[in-house]
Amino acid sequence: MPIDPATALGATLPAREFSWTPTDVQLYHLGLGAGARPTDPAELAYLDDRTPQVLPTFATVAPTLGETEPPRVSFPGIEIDLAKVVHGHQEVEVHKPIPATGKAVSVGRIAEIWDKGANAVIVQEHTVTGSDGEPLWTVRSSIFAKGEGGFGGERGPSTRTELPDRAPDAELLTPTMPQQALLYRLSGDRNPLHSDPEFARGAGFPAPILHGLSTYGTVCKAITDALLDSDATRVAAFRAKFAGVLYPGETLRTKVWREADQLIAVVTVVERDDAPVLSDVALRIA
Repeated sequence: MPIDPATALGATLPAREFSWTPTDVQLYHLGLGAGARPTDPAELAYLDDRTPQVLPTFATVAPTLGETEPPRVSFPGIEIDLAKVVHGHQEVEVHKPIPATGKAVSVGRIAEIWDKGANAVIVQEHTVTGSDGEPLWTVRSSIFAKGEGGFGGERGPSTRTELPDRAPDAELLTPTMPQQALLYRLSGDRNPLHSDPEFARGAGFPAPILHGLSTYGTVCKAITDALLDSDATRVAAFRAKFAGVLYPGETLRTKVWREADQLIAVVTVVERDDAPVLSDVALRIA
């Protein structure tokens, strides 16, 4: 059985030591489309050679920088074919601004496993501590494993953020680059779904799709730039569910509402009649 919930649930994942440099931060930001306004000081703050400001979403790639092998869905009690897996949701909470240079240790666990009938949802949680012993960030993410349900587990909650019954406070149009997936993958996500046309067709897509986490970071940057004065330190947390695919070169439409200490949003793709891309998007303001 690919999923053994008795073994997997609560299992501790191997600790990982890692480090990063301003070059890593720059490359990550370029993989989100940073630099599109190459003479804008606010834009160039993401690409400074020594002290670039760091979007909190950098936390999603920092532990795997430089990896060149496709990821494996192999954990205690879990063995799943990569072609059956899509990203479900992602959350990042930063406990202080991420420095441009750093060393850290990540410790993770399998926090939840839900049986959705034909499919399964696996939730991981990772806590990251800097070399000074202070907490840096916490990430939670889920993967949706097609055809791997039916093991007799709990179905799990079904939560949804209700959007305000009024016009959005902002509507942002963000183009992506045709080569964005090929650039973003250099930050450590070498899943061939995003670069190999044959693999993508085998997974049911007509062409390689953009990494969900590239879309996730691109939207966080767009909201930060438009509504938080391009100040990444004002982002305390960012979460989203992956509701659909985006092909590199398409344009994101992000509708944003201000609600108390957070900005909530919904994201669609302009060229395909506003097909959903991200839902339950929420940015908590520091």
